[in-house]
Amino acid sequence: MKKITWLLPLVVTTVLVSAQKKSDRKTLTNLQQHISYLSSDKLEGRLTGAPGEKLAAEYIQSQMQQIGLLPMGTEGFLQTFSVKEGREPAATCSFELNHKALAAGTQYVPLPFTAIKAAKGEVLPQANEPDNIWLINVAELDTAKYASRREMYQRETAEAGKAGATGIIFFNGTESLPEINSWLETNETAAAIPAVWVSKEISKILADEEANSFLIQLNVALKPVKRTGTNVIGYVDNKAARTVIIGAHYDHLGYGEDNNGVTKGKMLYHGANDNASGIAALLELARQVKASKLKNTNYLFVAFSGNEQSLSGSRYLASHPPINLSQANYMLNLDMIGRLNPSHGLQIAGMGTSPSWSKLLENADKETKVVYEASGVGNSDHTSFYRKQIPVLFFFTGLDDFHLPEDSADKINYEGTLTVMKLVFELMEKTDNLEKLAFTATPEPTTAAIK
Repeated sequence: MKKITWLLPLVVTTVLVSAQKKSDRKTLTNLQQHISYLSSDKLEGRLTGAPGEKLAAEYIQSQMQQIGLLPMGTEGFLQTFSVKEGREPAATCSFELNHKALAAGTQYVPLPFTAIKAAKGEVLPQANEPDNIWLINVAELDTAKYASRREMYQRETAEAGKAGATGIIFFNGTESLPEINSWLETNETAAAIPAVWVSKEISKILADEEANSFLIQLNVALKPVKRTGTNVIGYVDNKAARTVIIGAHYDHLGYGEDNNGVTKGKMLYHGANDNASGIAALLELARQVKASKLKNTNYLFVAFSGNEQSLSGSRYLASHPPINLSQANYMLNLDMIGRLNPSHGLQIAGMGTSPSWSKLLENADKETKVVYEASGVGNSDHTSFYRKQIPVLFFFTGLDDFHLPEDSADKINYEGTLTVMKLVFELMEKTDNLEKLAFTATPEPTTAAIK
């Protein structure tokens, strides 16, 4: 999850927290089993495309098989999609500044048009000389001359090469690390010299007016990379005219390779709340639906990957759906539902995407406050279905340990997770005998609600 804006409190109500029944105790045990495994060290943070993500997909698939869901992927339960295809720094790629090795992808990033070459020299600040590496302070460039930031870097590199530079380093750029890294997803005609962009941390060193000179050694090397994610899709086919989509993402941050984490450096991000909690609830809801008397609706259960990569998994599924989306009644998104507490309660977004939601949820609450938000747009997977004009609801319980390694299974409120599940199941019961819900568009927020 990325940009954050607190949800606007349109209505404050309450939900029942109870886990006394035998069936509830069984569900709680299952929730603990799912979350403990998915957030364990063995799965290495479930980074999209990494081995831990594959282990998680295998686990979710096996659970769907045990429940008796029908496989609805392109290969059994699985639907693969491309997350990233381009280049990344090779193992031989290096940058030494004053004999200190910098980290590719975080402290420096090769630009997409870089030459695959080496360069070295003793570089004087503010003195770009022929036959040496040039340092370019981006803050001093006239950006109005260029159609885009990338064109600016490309043209400055070409001009430096013509003037005799052996390499070029750009500092004080305003781009984010993920943005610069994403530029490597495109192949461009190579310049004559190696070209790299450096982070704010390294920019401070290069901008030091007291420095006499910098000893720099570059060896830019890139390798092709193709990264694939996997959605896991199961179906309850009641031969009905409409289908409800229940979704949750199972990917997380791995060891922080995509620079989405709050903590710097290589750290294991467990992702218990974000979003093993949502997947655990999805699996248990599937189990309950399969055993229920809900027969007037079909149910599509989707575990998305690629959420942390711009919702790539849900966007792919919405564009390559296993069902006819014209038959989709609504979509429910479970994302970070494992930290229910009295202070900020349960937050539900998407209330404005159908005129039916307010009536359906008006008596769903008893003890814990619920905060409603109208917009169907946010940085989570419900947005991909809202864009297809499908009513959506997004369930979320807070940002405790958000994108931190401390998001672990021992901090999950399991009874609170069960509370959210009960509300979702009651909603599904209420809509089983209703006509298809109408869709309404909502105003676009200036920033997304979550993620």
